[in-house]
Amino acid sequence: MKQKNQIALLTGLLVVMGVIWYLNRSRPAVVAGNSAAFQNYTLLAVENPQLHREKMEAAQKAEYHSLGRNPFSEIALPPPEEAKKTEERKFIGPLQPPPPPPPTLPGNMKFFGYGTVPNGTSRRAFLADGDDVYIVAEGETLLGRFRIVKVNNTNLEFEEIGSGRRATVALVQEEQAATPPG
Repeated sequence: MKQKNQIALLTGLLVVMGVIWYLNRSRPAVVAGNSAAFQNYTLLAVENPQLHREKMEAAQKAEYHSLGRNPFSEIALPPPEEAKKTEERKFIGPLQPPPPPPPTLPGNMKFFGYGTVPNGTSRRAFLADGDDVYIVAEGETLLGRFRIVKVNNTNLEFEEIGSGRRATVALVQEEQAATPPG
């Protein structure tokens, strides 16, 4: 299409738009049939038009609990009676004994401190059993029965090698006896 034809088409459309605008400008915006509907409208009788915040909060805190039905499956769940029957048929074996208690360090052994070697090796735990002092690093064994798993600032985690049970011992802080000045 040539430019002259495009300009002529644009001018014709603008003229048609102007005529439509001029004819519609003189008409009222509200049609007579609609004004009667606006005049007969009454507000709903509501006792308390305020927001019910407690109901909104309760609805927000509500959690969805599934009934076990898959909404994308055509297969319906069995009726509740059949579900109860299948639960009753399940065999419950003998009660299991409670798990054994966590292991403890032998005798009066106490974890009284920790340290590190400057070359960057793992931490070492200081354990005392009476007059005997044991220095063990993480990953080493103690008395052939216990493996030191982790040495922390406040506790020592160890594992009994024979059973694999783990336990934690807290750091014991003994107060020094005050010596009289002499």
